[in-house]
Amino acid sequence: MLGGQDQLEIKFRLTDGSDIGPRNFPAATSVATLKENIIAQWPKEKENGPRTVKDIKLISAGRILENNRTVGECRSPLGDVPGVTTMHVVVQPPTEKEIKLASDPKQNKCLCTIL
Repeated sequence: MLGGQDQLEIKFRLTDGSDIGPRNFPAATSVATLKENIIAQWPKEKENGPRTVKDIKLISAGRILENNRTVGECRSPLGDVPGVTTMHVVVQPPTEKEIKLASDPKQNKCLCTIL
């Protein structure tokens, strides 16, 4: 399936045009692991960095990558061309409303009316 190539060189392009990487990853690496790597390497001088894997969307070849897939499974048909694969990083931190709902146990209760 991977043609004997078990390592992929990936760089992560941030929305401001700067990059993290490139670094080599085994094809069996999960997308969630890539996101954890992005959080660990996020430039300290940049504001609004991701805090959790859920805050990040990774886009490769126009597709949003699912956390449970591996890098090898997400390769585009052009993935056989040697070189660096660029994945775009979109950070969507939770909104203030989501933060408030998560921290307020009263808001998480379902109020149902039975007719």
